[in-house]
Amino acid sequence: MTRLTLISRDGCHLCEVAEGVLDRIAPGDWTRVEVAGSVELERDYGDRVPVVILDGKEHGYWRVEEERLLRDIARPPGAPRL
Repeated sequence: MTRLTLISRDGCHLCEVAEGVLDRIAPGDWTRVEVAGSVELERDYGDRVPVVILDGKEHGYWRVEEERLLRDIARPPGAPRL
């Protein structure tokens, strides 16, 4: 099961940066979801992309907080985040 999802948009510079960070810290272990074409995703995330989802919960948006994400990835799924 992929724990990381990036809600993204084509042509978004911050999204490209976030994808690079995820490629570096979790290569091949994340999924990209395009916000365009989904009314629900556009409503929930359209003005905040990129959005990082970890274990089905929003972890952050606009910029990847790399140290925090690495710390939270190291925790087992379902463990409380600090």
